[in-house]
This record gives sequence, C-alpha cells and structure tokens, in this order.
Amino acid sequence: MLHRFDTIIIGGGQAGLATARVAGDLGLTSVVLEAARSAAGSWPHYYDSLTLFSPARRSALPGAPFPGDPDGYPTRDEVVAYLAGYAERLDADIRTGHRVVKVAAGTGERRERRFEVATESGQIFTAATVIAATGAFSRPHRPGLQGLDGFTGTVLHSARYRRPEEFAGRRVVIVGGGNSAVQIAIELAEHSRVTLATRHPLRFMPQRVAGVDMHIWLQRTGLDTAGWARPLLTGGKGTPVFDTGTYRDAIATGNPDRRPMFTGLDGDHVVWRNGTRERVDVVLLATGFRPGVDYLAELGALDGDGLPLHRAGVSTTHPGLGYVGLEWQRSFASATLRGVGADARYVLTRLHS
Repeated sequence: MLHRFDTIIIGGGQAGLATARVAGDLGLTSVVLEAARSAAGSWPHYYDSLTLFSPARRSALPGAPFPGDPDGYPTRDEVVAYLAGYAERLDADIRTGHRVVKVAAGTGERRERRFEVATESGQIFTAATVIAATGAFSRPHRPGLQGLDGFTGTVLHSARYRRPEEFAGRRVVIVGGGNSAVQIAIELAEHSRVTLATRHPLRFMPQRVAGVDMHIWLQRTGLDTAGWARPLLTGGKGTPVFDTGTYRDAIATGNPDRRPMFTGLDGDHVVWRNGTRERVDVVLLATGFRPGVDYLAELGALDGDGLPLHRAGVSTTHPGLGYVGLEWQRSFASATLRGVGADARYVLTRLHS
C-alpha cells in the first residue's frame, strides 16, 4: 500500500516532534515514522542520572514550555515525560513501530519530485519532502585507538552506560572530556577508581554568569550562531564543560583524575604517555555519536564517511531533502531541545519556498 503526504519526517524524538509541529503550523500534511514503540527518541536509553546542561526555560519544543522550575535543569526522566506528553498533545500523524530502512527517488512520471520511503515491514510512503530527524544515538562513535580492538577488558560506549553501581571496585578509564564524560566520571568515582583520558586539558565554562545561565548569554550575544565562535564552543582545544564549580572541585580531589590521552592499549593494560603501563578493567568511550542516517546511503545523499551533505540542514544533493537535529546544523543548540524548533522552521520554509 502506498501512503502519500506532503512531508515525511523520519524519527519521532525531539527533532521529529518539533518538525511535525512546525509542519502543521505551515499547513503541511505530514507523517512521523518512528522505529520505537513510543515517541521519545533516544532519551529513555540515556544513563539514569543524566541532567540537561541547559535550564528548563531554554529546553522546550515549539508551543510547549517545559514544566517545573524554569531555572532548574531537567533530568532524563523529566525529559522523557515531557516528550511523551508533547507527542500525545500534538495534532500530528505519528506512527510508532515504523523503522525506515531506505529512502529512494520516486519512480514513474513524478520521479524527480517525490521520494519513496520504505519501512522494515514493507510499507511505502511517498512525499515531495523528506526530513531526516533520527539523531545520532543509534550510531555511537568508536575511535581508532591503538590496541582498542584487542583490549581484553570491557570496552563500553557511553550509549550503553546506565548506572555506576555496575562498575563498583573496577578500574575505569573514560575516553573523552565533554559534559557527559565528566558527569559519568564523577558519579563512577563514588564506586570505582576513574581516570579521564583526553587529548586536551578539560575546559570548564561557568554554568551561570551574573546569575544568568550561559545558554541565555550565548543566545543574547549571538555566539550561538556565529560561525567564528564554533571552534570556541566545540573543542578546538577541548570541549567546554558547563560547570557550577562542582565538577572542577570533584576532579581536584584526584578521583576522578584527568590525564593526557594514552598512547595505546595492550591486552588489559593502558600504556600512558610517560611509558608506564597500568592494568584496567573498563575502557568507557564517551566519544560522541555520528548521524544515524544509513537509510539515505543508497540515495547518494551522504559523503564517504556516512555524513549528510547539506547546508544548514538543506540537502545539497537532493531537492526536497532536509535534516533536523544535526550537531551544529545552524547553531550550537541545533542538536538540543532548545534548537530543533528553529532549525525545523528554517529547513521546512526553505524546502517549501
């Protein structure tokens, strides 16, 4: 059976839900195809203690303020509940349990104007516009570290980390120095001996300046979207870690500690830069993610590394194809709750202008 729409939105997490809301505002008929059984994206699968590093007042999707203390920092479970409620109240066609496996150019006389989107169950959806909004959680990045493939201890990406008690008494080395890496390291240190291994020293950025959250300052000053500011915010010399002072103080205690990136792994040992060898139980990779858009591979919309070819979320290879939720798609906030709505409006407006 062939299902026809103006717009097909792939992914029912924060990016997909925001896009569906904007599509409705623009008068477009759309369908959201979500692989999971509920529309909450990757949030139910994040580690238990995760909290946003932006305040609730700056963590909302279009048309629905985040409930609770506007200056508080929502937890994972609060975000899951917010997204579930948003989806329930959204006047949109959201179809869960629909995993997209392929997007192709349409066939027949309208070949150049429509896409055909195939799901795992064999259903075909067609539309002139397709928005890839599947995020990146399904594609954790595993760096090419010397000896990693032969490491005889446990190698775990942060995507599979849930709670610290599972690692009690074990020696853990975390690769990465971003917000998640530091947050995980500090809670693990209550149960384990933990080291953060990074290529650059940790960069702490104050969470609040003059009583105002840094995310608000970024928006007010325009640094959110300034291209020249991107190296400052994304890690030319290390990824900034938003901190009230708690993280810096915890690392100053020595557990967790921070060390320069090791030179390699040998069996169950880490070889540190100074030549010393240390047996470790777990190497935890807090090394980020890559866009989970494999379903676009045959379409020819991706580069050799499987990354979308786009400009500000608008495909540079296929008219009618867009993206919402990519890191630094248009701003520092693009892959966050506070950024996806603005990006969705920009992309849909461009594609339908």
